[in-house]
Amino acid sequence: MNSLQKVLRWVGALVVLTSSALHAEEVTVAVAANFSAPVQKIAAAFAAATGHKATVVVGSTGKLYAQIKNGAPFHVLLSADDETPTRLGKEGAGVAASQFTYATGRLVLWSRQAGVVDDKGEVLRSGRFNHLALADPKLAPYGAAAVDVMAKLGLTASLQPKLVQGESIGQAYQFVFSGNAALGFVALSQVMVEGKVAEGSAWVVPAHLHSPLRQDAIVLNAGKNNAAAAAFMAFLRSDAAKALIRSFGYEV
Repeated sequence: MNSLQKVLRWVGALVVLTSSALHAEEVTVAVAANFSAPVQKIAAAFAAATGHKATVVVGSTGKLYAQIKNGAPFHVLLSADDETPTRLGKEGAGVAASQFTYATGRLVLWSRQAGVVDDKGEVLRSGRFNHLALADPKLAPYGAAAVDVMAKLGLTASLQPKLVQGESIGQAYQFVFSGNAALGFVALSQVMVEGKVAEGSAWVVPAHLHSPLRQDAIVLNAGKNNAAAAAFMAFLRSDAAKALIRSFGYEV
């Protein structure tokens, strides 16, 4: 290869890189707290595959909804339920046709201490614990699911004095992780590493004890003409993203 050919190849590569950089965009994704760990890995894989950048904002679904309605410039919402995206679509704050279920979550009763939570959740009947953490059921679907479980087990009244509420499932997890609560209802994704609960003891709550935790995504109005938002939604449906989602205990 002569010097002219080398120069032409270098210029060609530079043009490709410059073109890719010029077309790369950024998408701001509002994400329910239960999905904070998976979305970090998805965002990294998305950037590597597309060149676009995904900035993640984490919070309870209820709080994110309020922020969206107050004009927060989010492009995409990954909700912890299917009702909030549907509501945003009906209210004209999101693109209804873009909505789809990206994951179905699992609720788990978890303690950071081994031997505290049995594999049938009977510890809830024993009362031998100081506090039981859960997310605010008015803001977080996983909190609402926890309330359903206690009701179906007939334990609402007996457990009420022990309940401590976090604004989000992330805060409920922190209560248990820090030891301020002996156990709590959290998302399986928060305690699962490589297909198993990483530490402590846990009871994966049978799905029939609460409403399905279908988690939907929707493009919001700010993301209508954002190429990165469209690319992110497409990537979320990819086999690569689905494999990451499953690795955290979700069903896809």
